[in-house]
This record gives sequence, structure tokens and C-alpha cells, in this order.
Amino acid sequence: MAEDPSPTEVFALLDDEYARSLLAATSHEPMTATALSDDCEMSRSTVYRRLDALEDCGLVAARTELADDGHHATVYEARMDELTVRLTDGAFDITLAVESTTHEFADALVDLWEGL
Repeated sequence: MAEDPSPTEVFALLDDEYARSLLAATSHEPMTATALSDDCEMSRSTVYRRLDALEDCGLVAARTELADDGHHATVYEARMDELTVRLTDGAFDITLAVESTTHEFADALVDLWEGL
């Protein structure tokens, strides 16, 4: 995640219909790129390009889920709780509040341990 995403990058993403659709879809539940492609009706290459940009700005997080059959799937989840935009002395400043992922790592460790 970018330390401080630039306002230009964030504004461009939020202005993009595809990025907004992916952000909205992943705010409900973590989803794979394939599921997002189907749900949002866009090509997988478009999904991956937008997810990369959303991840770079810290708006979406990716994690690997392990299935019982040993296969791995990368799922994406919205991390944005709040976005604040301020205009001060002719310059835009954004503050991005994101969800804590600490509980997700703890849950993943418990799931892994129980699966052994």
C-alpha cells in the first residue's frame, strides 16, 4: 500500500466506473478476480488492472485463502472505511481510514491450525 496515496490517483480511481464497481463489490465480501469479473461484468484483465491500482492506493487488500483441497485462491476485499478530502491553501489533502486486518490474520492462523 502506498504510504500516502496522491489525491490525483485516488480521484482518478473513484472517477473510474470499473474501479468503483470493484470497490463496491468487495465491500460486501472478499471475492476472487474471477467472481468479480462475473459479478461486475468486466474482463479479467480489466479486473486485475483496476485491482492493482486499488491495491496500490490501499483501497483494496489481497490475501490468499487455502481451500480444503489444497488449492489457493487470492481474494480481494475493500479496506476503505472513510475518505476525507480537504482543500487547504490551494492544495488537496486526503486522509484514508482503513479497516484493521489484525483479526483477519489471527482468524487465518486459527483456521490453518485447526486444518492440521
